[in-house]
Amino acid sequence: MGACVELRDIEIFLTLAEELHFGRAAERLHVSQARVSQAIKAQERRIGGVLFDRTSRAVTLTQLGEQLRDDLRAGYDAIHRGVARATESARGVTGTVRLGVMGMVGHELRNVIDAFRDRYPACDVSLQEIHFSDPFSQLRAGELDLAVLWRPVREPDLIEGPVLLTEGRVIATWPGHELADRPSVSLEDLADRVVVHVGSHLPEYWTSSMLPTHTPSGRPIPKGPLVTTWHQVLTLVADRKCVTTANEHVLQYYTHPGVVFVPIHDVPLTEWALVWHTDGLHPRGRGFVDVATELGPRRYGAS
Repeated sequence: MGACVELRDIEIFLTLAEELHFGRAAERLHVSQARVSQAIKAQERRIGGVLFDRTSRAVTLTQLGEQLRDDLRAGYDAIHRGVARATESARGVTGTVRLGVMGMVGHELRNVIDAFRDRYPACDVSLQEIHFSDPFSQLRAGELDLAVLWRPVREPDLIEGPVLLTEGRVIATWPGHELADRPSVSLEDLADRVVVHVGSHLPEYWTSSMLPTHTPSGRPIPKGPLVTTWHQVLTLVADRKCVTTANEHVLQYYTHPGVVFVPIHDVPLTEWALVWHTDGLHPRGRGFVDVATELGPRRYGAS
């Protein structure tokens, strides 16, 4: 579009690229339809190519228009995020931290949440549920400021921050199973036993850190039924379709007449860490990270 293009013209182009309707784009932007048309024509003259095909029935992006939309969108969004963060910094730390948590893990973070609210009384924390079957997408979509995920998280567009909580692990099986009455089990006891499958769309390094594919001695741990929620896991275990590893807090928060939890004595502790997008954090999000860093990790079950 050239160095002299104004941000408003970029906004007009991107809005029309979303709406594909001059009237709706003008309404969203609170300008006249003629203003939208004039801006698009000026951009096309400046570029030397057609950005939209217009007919009496439809408006569609040309290939050139699609290319321009994709190239401009990331930069435009980054500008708005930067302005929003600067505005918030000027006003002080305010607003609500959108924190993604799995199940009852959020309840175990009360020490961090309470300390954050005490330090930043103009802020709040909103807990939003995420599932192990889809841990990253809400961060990537900008729907969350932070998420609490088990380590490690090695995604190029995500940052793994401080650990908030550590806990042991258990195996979930059913009453009468040969492991059910033991005081504890070993990871080796999972050899050749079918465990749940959380999907091949997730990074293997992340899923295998919770559901290993082999025992420490190298014996296979086969995958079984596909699951997306913890309630599905409990149902399948109770139905004797599979076993699974789980985190220690399930002993306190979950009971099921067909499921027995047995501690695993030789597994590394689960470490729950804050994770955020590489685009950066609002001051309130940074404040939450700072508070968590100062408090350090809490061991599950400790007062």
